[in-house]
Amino acid sequence: MNTSVKPYSKPAGFTLIELLVVLAIVALLLTLAVPRYFQSIEASKETVLAQNLNATRETINKFYGDTGRYPESLSELVGKKYLRELPFDPITESNTTWLILPPDDSAMGNVYDIKSGAVGLNRKGQAFADL
Repeated sequence: MNTSVKPYSKPAGFTLIELLVVLAIVALLLTLAVPRYFQSIEASKETVLAQNLNATRETINKFYGDTGRYPESLSELVGKKYLRELPFDPITESNTTWLILPPDDSAMGNVYDIKSGAVGLNRKGQAFADL
């Protein structure tokens, strides 16, 4: 009878030290990537805000050119098919926070210009309401 003893074999898997090293590397990579990610999100929100303001201002001017007056509200632009929907302010994450500036002559309508209702400054130091 052969009673040889098998040598001890290491069980499959990772040691605690190996897992900690991997987690430390992942944490280091995240500390580099996450701030850039959030900066790019903020930059894209500012770009979308500027494009929405520009497009809405152009639409207001087209409405004035067609009718000889400014719209009574942004909803009128949607109702008369100048806009598909109310513009979205990505900073406030709403389409109801716009600041509406009337023309000098109140008989000409109510919406001469539109500005963002967001508080704070953009990345260039400008107030969102001044864009």
